[in-house]
Amino acid sequence: MKNDQPEAPIQVGYARSAAAAWVQETASREKGFLGAYFSGSTVGKPDYAYMSPSSDIDVVVVTSQAAPPMKLGKFVYRGVLIEVTPLSWNDLQSPEHVLSSYHLAGSFRIDSIIADPGGQLGQLQRAVSQQFARREWVRRRCENVRQKIEQGLSSIDTSAPFHDQVTSWLFPTGVMTHILLVAALRNPTVRLRYAAVREVLQQYGLDGFYTELLELQGSARLTPERVALHTDKLEETFDAAAAVARTPFFFSSDISAASRPIAIEGSSELIRSGLHREAVFWIIATFARCHKILAADAPQSLQQSLAPAFEAAVADLGIASTSDLLRRAEEARAFLPKLWETTEVLLSSNPDIID
Repeated sequence: MKNDQPEAPIQVGYARSAAAAWVQETASREKGFLGAYFSGSTVGKPDYAYMSPSSDIDVVVVTSQAAPPMKLGKFVYRGVLIEVTPLSWNDLQSPEHVLSSYHLAGSFRIDSIIADPGGQLGQLQRAVSQQFARREWVRRRCENVRQKIEQGLSSIDTSAPFHDQVTSWLFPTGVMTHILLVAALRNPTVRLRYAAVREVLQQYGLDGFYTELLELQGSARLTPERVALHTDKLEETFDAAAAVARTPFFFSSDISAASRPIAIEGSSELIRSGLHREAVFWIIATFARCHKILAADAPQSLQQSLAPAFEAAVADLGIASTSDLLRRAEEARAFLPKLWETTEVLLSSNPDIID
């Protein structure tokens, strides 16, 4: 497997062909292989579109194993940054299950299948695509997102290390963007979730509501200069964590040389584009993940020397302690009724939803 970094933007079609070649040459030979499909931000994009050097192409490998192996994660193959996620066929279950799941359904709205030796994925995709835009299923997916937010905000472990507490607050707060993206029939992207929902809310004339989402995250009043400073500090922390990483985590490949363009250059790219507040989510998420690696694998002296940069970044969001996190989680929970009202606006206004 080639591990050198991609150097320039490449076309989506080439990235798909590279990913398909990897599936054929590697994944298809694994025990229990049932097929593979594309997911994420490239689904629906034309082959001639260009991918940013700070983007990857997501591949889901479906297996008959009830407990799939640990996520392979990101790696460079034929000059393309690929992220591979294993998935048990049990997790797909039925068209109804997929249609109700906001993180599964989007990949099946069109034919995104790479390999399907038994035909099961094709049959599932055809059934899901026929019903994907029906109001009943869109609403169920929105409810699926709301449940995830509520569960996440209610399960912050105050005995966990501070970086884990930050992660436990950050992600469900950020998932608030997903409920709106799902209602708009848009891809609930991960790193670019705030940029994506900004576009949706502007389209529906809800710019003020977008500002409220940024307030909940704590990034509404940050300046480009301040976010750029945190990105510089993240770069130092990222390189240190990637150098010492030994303990496997599900996100380990996100903190690696192959993924550096996404975490560092990708954040800088957003700042240069005027989307500095939108860059904050992934900056903080990556900071926290780096410190989880450092806590497991780095000497205490290195952990202590890098901690102030993370603490300063989180403090700029208005968080300096566990009590701050719990207060912010409660504020987010209190916001949920208003979030659902706005979701209803999108559901009723979206002309692409079918009754």
